[in-house]
Amino acid sequence: MSKTLEQVQTLVARGEVRISDHGYDELAKDDIFTVDVLAGLNAAKIVEDYPDAERGPSVLVLQETAGSPIHVVWGIPKGRSTPAVLITAYRPDPKRWSADFMRRKKP
Repeated sequence: MSKTLEQVQTLVARGEVRISDHGYDELAKDDIFTVDVLAGLNAAKIVEDYPDAERGPSVLVLQETAGSPIHVVWGIPKGRSTPAVLITAYRPDPKRWSADFMRRKKP
């Protein structure tokens, strides 16, 4: 398990969560409901972990909403311990991802 994902799950459970402006835009664009993303976080699977990202630790996870796969990028601001930030969420393109949406396809 990713330390970042564990921290994000703990923060979300405590209600310490923020959605970036970009995150809101992407959620709306793909008809993804925030409540579904938050509800599915505990079952998230780690796709890529970025513990040393420039803006703070972040993690790309695979979640499901209404049986449909989504990717969500969660982060924690650099130098801080709160809040969990939903950076973006989208429906992965099957042309760019493996059948299980866990690995990027080579160009």
